[in-house]
This record gives sequence, structure tokens and C-alpha cells, in this order.
Amino acid sequence: MEVMNVGLIGCGLMGDSLATCLADVEGARLVAVFDPDAGASGKLAEKHGAEVNADLGGLLDRDDIRGVIIAAPPFLHRKLCVDASESGKDIFVEKPLATTIDDCDVVIAAAESAGVKLMVGLVCRYHPVHSAVKNLVTAGEIGAPIHMYVDRLTGPWGKIWEKSWRLSSEKSGGVLMEINAHEIDFMRHVCGEVETVYAAGGKYLNMNVDYPDVLTVTLHFKNGAVGCLLSSIATAHGRYSGRIDGTEGTIDFPFLSMQNPTLQVHRFDGEAETRQIETRGNSVTMELSAWVDAVRNDREPEITGLDGRAAVEVALAAYESIETGKAIRIH
Repeated sequence: MEVMNVGLIGCGLMGDSLATCLADVEGARLVAVFDPDAGASGKLAEKHGAEVNADLGGLLDRDDIRGVIIAAPPFLHRKLCVDASESGKDIFVEKPLATTIDDCDVVIAAAESAGVKLMVGLVCRYHPVHSAVKNLVTAGEIGAPIHMYVDRLTGPWGKIWEKSWRLSSEKSGGVLMEINAHEIDFMRHVCGEVETVYAAGGKYLNMNVDYPDVLTVTLHFKNGAVGCLLSSIATAHGRYSGRIDGTEGTIDFPFLSMQNPTLQVHRFDGEAETRQIETRGNSVTMELSAWVDAVRNDREPEITGLDGRAAVEVALAAYESIETGKAIRIH
């Protein structure tokens, strides 16, 4: 098997995590990295046995690199993705795809024009519980979905996360993109396209950010189902849980655990069972493997630019709804 050489753009915490997971992807190899912070790129390159490119153009001009992983802050995604596309490099870009719809559209158009693969890092699709919920719903085990609820609660931004760009909605997309792009995509993946969004929220504890730190987002799906996403970075005790109700039963995951994950299936006939979910390996490694497979076999990635755009559109609609007090229709 010919090895696919990969370049990494962005050598922060996420870049390091992606480089670590890429090492476990069969048929792929990290060969070069770039970051404006020479210290960060040097440290990561040494750790992962890669070369440092001192400038972005030098990395993108390399004929030995087929694809790039973009792990830079979200406000830089547009330029980096366009430059990568114009260099003929296939792209894996961390969520969010961008922080505006216009930027998402530019990125998607650039990839299509260049004929390169574009995959967005919405990793929940590869987490064992999330994928099990999707499979159970698709198999019809609880009938047609009618209601879905997800909460993801974390404490205030810690020092490690207080990068200047992360405190800005323009640069990060706020909590709904920086964190909850995953949950928005999960809910879309299970229930289908979103038609309208209504949200309430505000800024309560994280006064150093310019976006809401507590949000309740109501989604109306085109198939008639409704959903609720509770998001907070202002809680003293974190939690990640959810449920989905169908016409024939309910799937409940009262606490999402990455170790020994389980969920409960309840039916209206009184039958109930706890299911142990089989884990298949590291979820980030799996998503990178899916990207590499799409590139090598000339297939559309499992999570497309349009999926990334949809998550951004829902997040922006929720922010608009909080500001206006109105339900926002998705175009």
C-alpha cells in the first residue's frame, strides 16, 4: 500500500492530538508541519518525527504531500482551506468549517473547483454511543423520531483554553461552534435537516467572552421532529447526556462515557434493556482514517463541507434568535 503523506497546519493542542491519532491510521504518515509559532511547530515536529516548514507556502508547494490537516483557529480556516485547495491538497479541517456562511461557501466552492476532498472534523459520528444511537434509529428500533434532547455542560473556560481568539465570537464562532458543532451535527445526523431554530440564553459567568455562555436551543426538523440542545460553559458540575423519543420507544444515554459506554432502550410495551456499546478504537483516529480512505479511493468524505456548513448555519441562527427573540428559519 502506497503511504499517503500528510501535512499539518496548526500545532496547538488540537494539532498535537490529530498528529497523535494520525500515527495510528494505516497507510498515512505525517511528514511536515507549519505554525506561525516556530516554537510550537518545532516541538510538535520533534515529537512526531516530522519536518518543519517555516512558511505555509513551502508546505503547500511540496509535491510529496497529498493532503493537509488544518487545526488552526476557526477564523483562519477560509484562507487556509482556499490556499490548500488551490495547491491541489485534499483537506481535513477541524470544526467549525468557518465562522460565517459566506466563508463556508467560499471554502466549499474552492474545494469543488479544485477537485479536492474536503472533510470536516465532526467526530461525534465516530463516538460509540453517538453512532449506536444513529444506527438504532435508522434500524427503526424506536419507530420514527419525534423528539431529541442533548445537553453538554462544562465549567468556565480554564486558563489552558483562554486563547484570545477563543474569547471572540468572530474568531471562534462562540460556544455553539467551538464546542457544540459536534452536538448540532449529531442531532442533524439522527433527525435530519433543521427547518427553524429558536434559542434563549445569555452571558452569566464568563465575562471575558463576547457570546452567550448559557444557551437553550430548540430545533424544528423538516421531518416534524423537535429537538433541544442545552449548552453551558457556566456550570460547576459538567455533564453530557441525552435521549431520543420515537413513536415506538425511547433511547436514553443518561451519561455519555467513553469507557464501557452503555445506553438504555425503553419501549411502550414495557420492555426495557441496557445495552453495552462496543468500542472500536479511538474516534479521532477513525475519522482521520475515513478521510484518508476517501482520498485514496476517490470517494466523497463521510462528513462533507455541506455538513460543516449546516452546523454553522444552525449556530448562527441560534445566536440571531437570542438577539431578536424570534424563531429563525434555515434557508
